[in-house]
Parts: sequence; structure tokens; C-alpha cells
Amino acid sequence: MLFSWSCSSGPKPEKAPQQPPPQQAPTEVQKPPAAVEGEKPAAQKTIIPAEEKKAADEQAAQQEKNAISEKDDAALLDEALLTYQEAKLAWERGDLDVALQELDKAYGTILKVNLPPDSPLSQDKNNLRLLIAQRIQEIYASRRNPINGNHKSIPLVENKYVLQEIESFQTRERKEFEAGYMRSGLYRDMIVEELKKAGLPEELSWLPMIESWYMVRALSRSRALGLWQFIATTGYRYGMIRDKFIDERMDPYKSTQAAIKYLTELHSFFGDWTTALASYNCGEIRVQNVINTQRINYMDNFWDLFQRLPYQTARFVPRFIAAVLIVNDPEKYGFKLPTPYAPLRFETVTINHPTKLATISASLGLENPELEYLNPELRNASNPSTPDREYQLRVPVGYAEKVLQAINNLPKFMPPEYAVHTVQSGETLSVIARKYGTSVEALARLNGLRYPYLLRVGSRLRIPGRG
Repeated sequence: MLFSWSCSSGPKPEKAPQQPPPQQAPTEVQKPPAAVEGEKPAAQKTIIPAEEKKAADEQAAQQEKNAISEKDDAALLDEALLTYQEAKLAWERGDLDVALQELDKAYGTILKVNLPPDSPLSQDKNNLRLLIAQRIQEIYASRRNPINGNHKSIPLVENKYVLQEIESFQTRERKEFEAGYMRSGLYRDMIVEELKKAGLPEELSWLPMIESWYMVRALSRSRALGLWQFIATTGYRYGMIRDKFIDERMDPYKSTQAAIKYLTELHSFFGDWTTALASYNCGEIRVQNVINTQRINYMDNFWDLFQRLPYQTARFVPRFIAAVLIVNDPEKYGFKLPTPYAPLRFETVTINHPTKLATISASLGLENPELEYLNPELRNASNPSTPDREYQLRVPVGYAEKVLQAINNLPKFMPPEYAVHTVQSGETLSVIARKYGTSVEALARLNGLRYPYLLRVGSRLRIPGRG
């Protein structure tokens, strides 16, 4: 390899030969001649070895190629998204064949996208793949479930099953029905507004009448909780927090949002509201399994399916229809319904101070139940407290500023830790107390036991934490 140099003055060096003599290959790089005495040394250029320069050029070329490829991949993902949207429109029109064709085309476009693992587009690709898969599943599910009817409304039929539930509301459950109707005034306006935003039928606002009689702390034997009766796993699935401070299944506003998401998903999957409602009550897997056991196209309306479901769970649908028929025309069914309660009115204030609601109420001159009623998601109903993090506390109208002024001067409170014990056969409260190093009185008080000697096998007891 030849080096070049320059000098500011002095004799020029002889020109280096272009090639070494054939008989003698150079074994080392020639050095430049020494500078003339008194002259400045020659300025030497930085020379990049050919191998490094080649590697740098290849890296630059690859980066340019990756940038071009990423632009192409982004364009392909945009194209796939537009095709997916066309498929969704075809699905909403009821044109299932066109919807499937568009989904196939969208997925084919995604397959052309070849991203490196660290690409910022990877999440977009995965999300779009998931959307396409879900839509395909919904289309095939709707083909397996050929239920006739208007998919945008809930058919309010008066068959024998519905009339049986109307008779129950007229007699055995009349007090509960009227009390639930009064409580509906607290929350129903809010629920109707959210249903309208989501484009769902307003009649769904009466679901909590059947689920909980509009009681925010209603708890079923299957451990379903709140207005909309979510079990813990389904609540978690739709983003409701449950920890030692709060259980958002008891929050009427947050649980309404979760219920709307769940109902929308069920209707999208089954294609009609009566089947979606049955699934809401006893689970979509159970309903789908019943559908799959039927002969092809056997089920041409929901009531064929109804007869094959367990009655105690499936009767949820006729109960719901019966309730809607009654509130739409109470006189026809022998009711003079009471005036509903006025909707809840409150202000919201952000706090970050764990303290008892009773302490806040005392500082504001409020009755204890007022704050508890506005914040039902706070656990430990006998002694609720705010969390040890930022929290949106609901307070009566006109009290937001007062809470902000008072909150930091109030004593902090952290709820005690509890263990949970499941009662076994032959156990008594004294045996359990000795096992955990506590007293019978403490266990009875903590669990609200009026008769400590009566324990049911399988029941769960809270055990106070030591210290």
C-alpha cells in the first residue's frame, strides 16, 4: 500500500513506483524521506485501512436499506389496517363473505412485513394480527349461531317463560322489585348516558335490576359483586382494580364501563342480544358449548337455546325481559311504581393521604354514611379508609375545597393485614383462635359472628395479623 504526503518547502521526493518489480514484492510500507534540517515535519493524512472502510460503507448501506425497508413496512401496515377497516364495515353490513375476503387480504399484507425484533413497528404488527384473528373468530361464531332477529335491539317477547317471571315480580318479589326501582334513580341516568356513547340499547340499563336490585355492595353465592355482579376474574379481565384498599366492582361508574365492554364483546361474538345476555350471566363458553352440540342450523331463535341451558342460570334472560316490560308499562302489569331516588350529585377531589372516612367526615361535620355512600368501592365496610396513593375521593357538592384544606392535617391510617382461614370439619372458633395466636372474642368481632359457636364448614374467616 502506498502512502502520500506533502511538505511546505524543500526538495520533492522521488515519485514512488506504481508497481513493485515483478521479481520482488514489497515486504513493508516505504517510509517517507527525512525532512531537511530546520524544516517542519510533513503533515501526514489519516488513512483508513481498506477493510475498515469497506465495513463502514457496508454498515451505512445497510442502515439506508433498513430505513427504506422500515418505510415500506410502515406503508404495508397502513394498507393492512385500511383493509381491516373495510372488513369491519362489511361485517357490520352483514356481508360476511366480503368481510372474510378483506380479512384474508389484510393478513396476507401483514405477512409481507418482515421486521427485526427491536423494530418500533413490532407492536403495531402484533396488535393488527390480533384484531384480524378476533374478527375472523367472531364471523365464524356468528355463522355457527344462526339466530334470527334484529341485532340492534332486544326482542321483548311475552312467552310463557317471561310471564312466569312477571308473575314472580307481581307477588313473591314485589317488595324487592319496587325497592330496586327506587334505587335505580341513583345510577340509571349515568348508565343510559354511557350506553348511548357506546351505541348499545338503552334497555340494558335495567340489567342491574336483575343482577343486584341496584345495590352496589350486593354479593352473590358465587362471589359476584356490585351493581353488575362481576366475579373477581372477569373484573380483572376488564381492568377493575382489587386490592386491600378498594374493589372497583363496587364502584357504580367504573363497573358500568366494564359491563359495557363485556356486553359489546359478547354481542359482537354471538350476534344477538338475548344470547349475549345469557352469556353475560352464565358465561360465553358454556353457551357456546351448548350451541356446538346442536345440529347445524337447528337453533333458529334464542328460545331453542334457552331450553338446553340450566334453567336457574338461563332464566336471567326472561327475568330481564319481564322487568323491562313492567317498567315500560307498569299499569298493564298491575304496578304503581314508586318515585325513583334522585341521581347522586358529588364533587371529586384528588388526595394522596391514607385516612379513615370517618375521620374525614368528622373534620367536615358530615354524617359518616355520606362519604361511604359516595365511595362504595372502599373495602372494609365497617371501617373504610382511603388508599396510600393518589385517589379520586367523591365528596358532597361544595366540600371539595374543605377536604383539600383539611386532609393533610388528619391522622394517617393503614388497614391491618388479615389472613384468611377456611373452616374445616370439626373446627371450633377456639381451636382456630389457638392456631393463630388470637382470641375467640377478636375473631368473633372481626368477622361479625353473633353466635361464635356456629361455624359453617367451608366458610372463610378473617384472622387478624400479628402486630
